[in-house]
Order: sequence, then C-alpha cells, then structure tokens
Amino acid sequence: MRLRFHEWRSTRMANHTNSNHETHLTMQVVNHVRSMIENGTLRAGDKIPPEREFAKELKISRASLRAGIGHLAAMGVLNVRHGVGTFVADGPPALGTASLALLGALHGFKPWQMFEARVILESHLAAMAAERGKEEHFTALAEEVTEMYATFHEPQEYLIHDMRFHRTIAEASGNPILALLMETITVALYDERRKTVEHARDLKEAAEVHREIYRAIRSRNVNEARSVMEKHLKLAETAQESERKRAASKKKSARKDSNGE
Repeated sequence: MRLRFHEWRSTRMANHTNSNHETHLTMQVVNHVRSMIENGTLRAGDKIPPEREFAKELKISRASLRAGIGHLAAMGVLNVRHGVGTFVADGPPALGTASLALLGALHGFKPWQMFEARVILESHLAAMAAERGKEEHFTALAEEVTEMYATFHEPQEYLIHDMRFHRTIAEASGNPILALLMETITVALYDERRKTVEHARDLKEAAEVHREIYRAIRSRNVNEARSVMEKHLKLAETAQESERKRAASKKKSARKDSNGE
C-alpha cells in the first residue's frame, strides 16, 4: 500500500511539474507577443511570423508555440484564419496580468461548478446580445460559426473559434463588466479544454448548436437565445466530461505500456 501511494504521489508530482512547464512556455509566447505589440513590431492586422521561424526565435517546440498562439487567439489578441494564417486582431485587448492572476483560483473549481456559473452568466449574455447586439457582432458570430464547420476535423483550431464565439456574445451584451467576467472564464476554459478536445467526438453537432444560438441572437429572439444557450451548455458539460474520461483512459494506457505491463 505504501509503495502504491508513493507511486501515485510521484505521478501526481510529475503531472504537476509538466503542467507548470506547459504554462511557463505558454506565458513565454504570450509575453513575447505582448512585447512585440507594445514596441510596434506587430500592429493590428499584421500577420505573425511563420511558425518555424517564430518557434526558433523563442527556442521552444512548435507544439508549445501553437499552445501559446491558441491562448492568445482565445483571448482575442490574435485572429486565426483557417488556411490563411494568424493575424493580430484589430484593436487587441490589453494583455495585462489582472485577468490572468484570477486563473489560479478558477483552475481550482470543479467542472460542474464552472458549468453552473456559465449557465447563469452565458444564458443571460445571449439574451442581452439578442437585445443589444450590433451588426458587427452578428457578422463576427457568423464568421466564427463558419470557421467551426471548417475545422471540426481539427479540434485545436475548432476550440479557438468556439471560445471566440462566446467572447463575441459577451461583447455584444453591451455590459463591459459581464464581458470582463466572461473574458476571464474564457481564458481559463481554453487552457483546460485544449488538453482534452482532441478526444471530442461531437464537434460537428456542437457547431450546429452554435449556429442555432447565432440565429436566435441574429433574429433578436431573446427567449430563444437564452434557451438554446442553456441547452448548449448542458450538452457541453456531458460531452466534456466524456472527453476528460477518454483523455484519462488514454494516459493510463500509455503509462501501462511504458511500464511494460
């Protein structure tokens, strides 16, 4: 029993170390892009350097670079255009540390608690977006839905557009305080889900639900927007729990293989 506990603790510590290392590399990319924007090397609309060149400059792997770029895209700083490239968003939000400092607390929450909070917040944001949204928001939502359909075979790219869709709804609500809360949640969600989204099996169906949400908001149907968003989040909770289980099962199998069991 003592040996098993020791093995469990060692595995947990190793996973924690790996997680911290991944976070460090992600923030290295974030901080580098921030400095490039602040010193004028990158401006709104600019295309970021080629992946190979950028990774070499930062002395990190291309996989780590992609994780950092995905983080920035989820935050709305970068705009990933499928098959075209990655660009600095027009008027990117400030890359401050205030929202990032809250992530430590968010990561400690249980998944069901996060979804409970999301249902309360996002169902109202969807209703507010239907009531207050502007044409520019509707256009942005339509573009993100289109990108979801184009990338549901590429889960990591799909995830970026999923996150941006929800951010746009928050912006369309017209309430900057609620939008800021959603911004913090969105970044936390991205950081967690990118580890499991490869195990998703229903991204096409999820894209269709996002299209339903868009249509309800676009037609300014407040009650429908609220209702469809609630339905989407409840389905997403079940789907993402399955993703986590499949990811955990795959890790367990990989450990057994590496130990020759």
